[in-house]
Amino acid sequence: MTNELEVVEDVMRRALYCRIAMCDGGTPRIVPMNFGYDGSYLYLHSGKRSGKLDVLRRNPAVCFQADVDVEVVGAEQPCRWSMRYRSVVGKGKVQILDDREDKIFGLDVLMRHYGWDKAGFVDAALERVAVLRVEIEEITAKVSGYDS
Repeated sequence: MTNELEVVEDVMRRALYCRIAMCDGGTPRIVPMNFGYDGSYLYLHSGKRSGKLDVLRRNPAVCFQADVDVEVVGAEQPCRWSMRYRSVVGKGKVQILDDREDKIFGLDVLMRHYGWDKAGFVDAALERVAVLRVEIEEITAKVSGYDS
């Protein structure tokens, strides 16, 4: 049987995006985002004029979720239908990175997640993008409908 840490690493390596939940005053807000994960931090990027940055400046606490291997499992009776999936849920605090080298590091992690392993961010692009680092405080995995 696979342990929870192995599931976390597998899901975070293979997920195409994650969902970031934040709280805008008393209103919950969730957005799907591209991401990178280095085993300790979650890295995200956004346009500098994004409304989510305003929300995160006021309240940096977030939850996140990612999943892979999602499949509906049909059955003879409607109440016996189910889902198969592997998922990760976590929470942490967002820091908006200002230091050029920190931004490049975060973008490198993010780009490697999607298969890009070359360096070379131009200064104009770095100026236009906000790079977010989520300090993960808690992360758990769940597997449903699979052997492990």
